[in-house]
Amino acid sequence: MTRTATVNYHVHKPYRQAFALDAGGIAGNLISPELAPTGVTLMDTRDTNSSMTFASDAVEFISLTTAVQGFAGDAWKPTYDAELTALLSDRLGAREVVVFDHTVRTDDPDAPRKPARNVHSDYSKDGAEQRLVDLLGAGTAAEWAQGHYAFVNVWRPVERPINSAPLGFVRPASVDPSDWLLLDLIYPDRTGQIMGLVGNPRHEWIYQSKMSPDEVAIFNIYDNQGLPSIAHSALDMVEDPTVTTVRKSIESRTLVRY
Repeated sequence: MTRTATVNYHVHKPYRQAFALDAGGIAGNLISPELAPTGVTLMDTRDTNSSMTFASDAVEFISLTTAVQGFAGDAWKPTYDAELTALLSDRLGAREVVVFDHTVRTDDPDAPRKPARNVHSDYSKDGAEQRLVDLLGAGTAAEWAQGHYAFVNVWRPVERPINSAPLGFVRPASVDPSDWLLLDLIYPDRTGQIMGLVGNPRHEWIYQSKMSPDEVAIFNIYDNQGLPSIAHSALDMVEDPTVTTVRKSIESRTLVRY
């Protein structure tokens, strides 16, 4: 069955564009550059016999239960971090894993963190190299940079299966290098750099329908030895209009050393 959704692509401009997060000191206040709403056709991984693999597609969907009962507060973090470390060590062959950020997103106008509705990848080359130093310090970062390291995101539904605003991905093989642009990410205390994607009718969009809290998407957001960063975004679509549950998810950013 053909599925469709709307996504917000970026737009090429003659100047550097930026997102301002928590703008004006207000949590959740986001100022965005110009975006272009675009209808896209989706391939549901549940409808195809060809499996997506991290090594070939920069994204993989797997079943993974968690012992964590809820993601409020901080008590769950050591347990969840250990689960993610075991997952990436086993699945990707990582010999070292640093879990450094968790973001719970809720599709509610009043939520401090809402689903990201722009087609992007989380780090540019410069942004990833700076983040490596921020996390490890200059000396250890230089040591890691001599080998193979990557930033990998693990995304999971929270509480209920995803019925609206699922996470979609653009197959890297369908992306032309000129489709990417650099974007500044301005926080109250620092500035980062990410990559935005402009529209191209050749883009192949994939997602996994009705993902449950016992499933995760593992996807590459930067690799210093060439595995492509994968563009992704929340998809404006609804699986079942009779279901009214609110979309909630947790994404965990990790740094892995191969």
